[in-house]
Amino acid sequence: MLFNSYAFLFVFLPATYLAFYLLAPRAPLAANLLLALASVAFYGWWDLRYVPLLLASIACNLVAARLLMARRAQALPTGGVLSAAVLANLALLGWFKYADFFATTANTLFGAGLPLQQLVLPLGISFFTFTQIAFLVDIHRGEVDQVSATDYALFVTYFPHLIAGPVLHHREMMPQFASACMHRRDPHLLNVGLAIFAFGLAKKTLLADTAAPYADAVFGAAAAGRALTTGEAWGGALAYTFQLYFDFSGYSDMAIGLSLMFGVRLPQNFASPYKAESIIDFWRRWHMTLSRFLRDYLYIPLGGNRGGPARRHFNLMLTMLLGGLWHGAGWTFVAWGGLHGAYLVANHGWRTVCATRPALGQLFAGWRGRLLTFLAVVIAWVFFRAETFATALAMLEAMAGLSSAVAPATAGENWRRGGLIIALLGALAWFAPNVAQLFRAERPTTAEPQPATSVRRGFRPAWTWWAASGLALAAGILTFHRVSPFLYFQF
Repeated sequence: MLFNSYAFLFVFLPATYLAFYLLAPRAPLAANLLLALASVAFYGWWDLRYVPLLLASIACNLVAARLLMARRAQALPTGGVLSAAVLANLALLGWFKYADFFATTANTLFGAGLPLQQLVLPLGISFFTFTQIAFLVDIHRGEVDQVSATDYALFVTYFPHLIAGPVLHHREMMPQFASACMHRRDPHLLNVGLAIFAFGLAKKTLLADTAAPYADAVFGAAAAGRALTTGEAWGGALAYTFQLYFDFSGYSDMAIGLSLMFGVRLPQNFASPYKAESIIDFWRRWHMTLSRFLRDYLYIPLGGNRGGPARRHFNLMLTMLLGGLWHGAGWTFVAWGGLHGAYLVANHGWRTVCATRPALGQLFAGWRGRLLTFLAVVIAWVFFRAETFATALAMLEAMAGLSSAVAPATAGENWRRGGLIIALLGALAWFAPNVAQLFRAERPTTAEPQPATSVRRGFRPAWTWWAASGLALAAGILTFHRVSPFLYFQF
C-alpha cells in the first residue's frame, strides 16, 4: 500500500487511528497488538505472498532473542546463538536479494550454468532484517534484558517505517511503545503530524515525480546506446539527483508525520544532505539511520579507526562496499559504494593534512566545500541509477564533454523547462529549511531540537501554516491517479 494512495489516506489510516485510540486508553497492550496487525495488513496489501515470510522472520528472531536473554541471565556464552541467528537473517536476505546476482556473476565469469530463481524481492526485507539484527546484537552486548512479544512485533512491523525505513533502534522505539503518551490521543500531535505528512507528500508527488521524466529519458537514451550531449547528460544526472532526494526525504517526512499522529517520534533520516561541506558531513546527513547502523554494527566491529590510518581506510572501504551492495544486487551499486568509500578515505586524508596546515582547510570551506561535495555525489549517483556499467560510463563520458553528440533541434524547449525545474529543486535543497528545522518547536523526531538560528520562523499553529499544509495535502492528493512507488521500495 502506498502512502500516496486513496486506499491508504482515506481508508487504512483513519480506520487504524480510530480503532487504536478506541482501545488504547483502556487496553494499551491490545491497542499495540491491533497496530501491529494493522501494520501486517498494510504490508500484505502490496503482496500477500510475503506476509508469512515477515511473520516467520519475526517469530524466529523473537525466539533467538529470548534464548539470548536466557543465556545471559544464566551467565552462559551467547556468541554461538548470535552467530547462528545473524547468519540465518543474512541467508534469508541473501536468498531473496542476491541469489540471482551471484548466479549471474558466476555464470558470466566462470560459465557455471547456474539456474536463475527469478525471485520477487519482498518489500522492506533489507529494513526489517537490519532492524532485527541490531536488536539481537544489542542483547548479546547486554543492552536488552526483556521484551514483550507484542512490542517486538510492533517494533518490527510498525507501518510508517516498514517499507523504506528509517532503520529503527530499540532504544528509541520500545520505551515509546510502552509510554502512556502514545496511548493518550493528542489532537495537537495529530494536526502537526498531518502537516508534516502533507509536506512530505508534496515533496514526493510535486517535486520528485516532476523530475523523474527527465532523468528517465536521459538514462533510457544512454542505455539504448544513443550518444548524449554534455547538457543532456548533466541534466539527466541532476534530475535524478534531486528526484532521489525529494523522493526518499519525502517518504521519510511522511513516515515521521504518520508516526507523530500516534504519539511516536521516529529518528531523523535526513538533515539537508546537499548542504554538506564534505563527504564525511554528507554521510552524517543522508540516510542517517543506515549510516548509524553501518557504523555501529559493521565499521566499529571491524575495528573502526583503531589500528592506524591504513586499517581505518580498509574498514571504511569495506563498509561502504557492503553498504552499496545493501542498496541493490548489482555491480553498479558496489561501484557507487566503492566511490563513496574512496571519497571518505580522501576526506580523512585531507583532514589529516589540514590538521598540520590549517590554511589549506580554507580552500574547500564554505560554499567551495559544498560545491565539490555535491559534484562528487552527483557523479556517484550515475552508477546508482544506471542499470549497467556501459550506461554509467556513457553518461560520465558525456558529462566530461567527451561526446560528439549534437542536441536535436526539438530538444530546446523541453530542456529549458527541465532546466528551470532542476534549478527550482536545487534552490529548495540548498536553501530551504528541512522538516526538523521547520517543526523544531514540536520535536517531531527523536533527535535533539534544531538550533533556533537554523530557520528564522518555524511552524506554529496559525491559519497561515494550516493553509499551507492544506494546499500541500490537496496538491498531493490530486496526483493519486498516478501510481508512483517510492524509489527505496526496491531496496
